[in-house]
Amino acid sequence: MKGIPAMSTPGRRTPCSHPTRHHRAPAQRLTRSVQQARRLLSWNLAAGMTTAATDLLLAPQADWWHMLWPLPWYITSASIPLWTTLRAREKAAHQQSPGEDDDIHDKWGQAA
Repeated sequence: MKGIPAMSTPGRRTPCSHPTRHHRAPAQRLTRSVQQARRLLSWNLAAGMTTAATDLLLAPQADWWHMLWPLPWYITSASIPLWTTLRAREKAAHQQSPGEDDDIHDKWGQAA
């Protein structure tokens, strides 16, 4: 069969031409971690307020309630240092690699 180009092996993964397609940059992974820590903090803060209001207004008498209602506050107090540490690292990472943002601003400046 002359003239037919050789085909790749079926099921064989071919290399990707875009270097960051499958691998996120460390700054992007860090940003995602910061977002997840922020969500954890926010949702636990909301849950803490809800359970505190429930305890105040409804005064549940279940045996397990006195152990359950402060739990979101404990998780909130543990997630605050987590979020602040990740946020500080994210800011430091963005300050170290501002090249991508500068390129975008330069392109917009040239377009204007």
